Amino acid sequence: MEALAASHQHHLPLPLLQSPPQISSSLLSSSGQNWSFASATKRPRSSYSSSLGSNPFPNPKLVLPSSSYSTVRCGASSSSSAITQITEAEFPSVVLSSDRPVLVEFVANWCGPCRLISPAMEWLAKEYADTLKVVKIDHDANPKLIEEYKVYGLPALMLFKDGQEVAGSRREGAITKAKLKEYVDSLLDSISVA
Repeated sequence: MEALAASHQHHLPLPLLQSPPQISSSLLSSSGQNWSFASATKRPRSSYSSSLGSNPFPNPKLVLPSSSYSTVRCGASSSSSAITQITEAEFPSVVLSSDRPVLVEFVANWCGPCRLISPAMEWLAKEYADTLKVVKIDHDANPKLIEEYKVYGLPALMLFKDGQEVAGSRREGAITKAKLKEYVDSLLDSISVA
């Protein structure tokens, strides 16, 4: 093995000369799912130098049965969603012309914190449905709004009333359900006094 390592030192990185990690079969079936194990066979040593750095021991892969595949999309609209996803074109009529306060959530499909607060936002939209409208705007699909309202972090929340952003309503980052309730209650109290 040392002779092989010395002769192929410039072709193969050191970790490739080691055995691939082993996966316990108990881990594969511990969740109750019907998982299968797909592994690649070792290639003959003569093909190592021709591969110039490709891994002769590809990592094993876990494969779900095709019936188990599903697509999860951040902010995907479902028929039971209380949050309306809107675009730049709809923003003036839905947000700026609304007769009720509108909480705008700027999100992106790739944003982990956006997915994290999604259940709390759904709860909020249903809980405050009679006093507040909640809308969602995709960051990547609506660059003009992102630039106009200077959205720098995601998720970003802003409250609008009478066509204007409520001063002090901007909040960025993940938030717990309790803090979200506190945030909205304080904003609604401040605009009802004004």
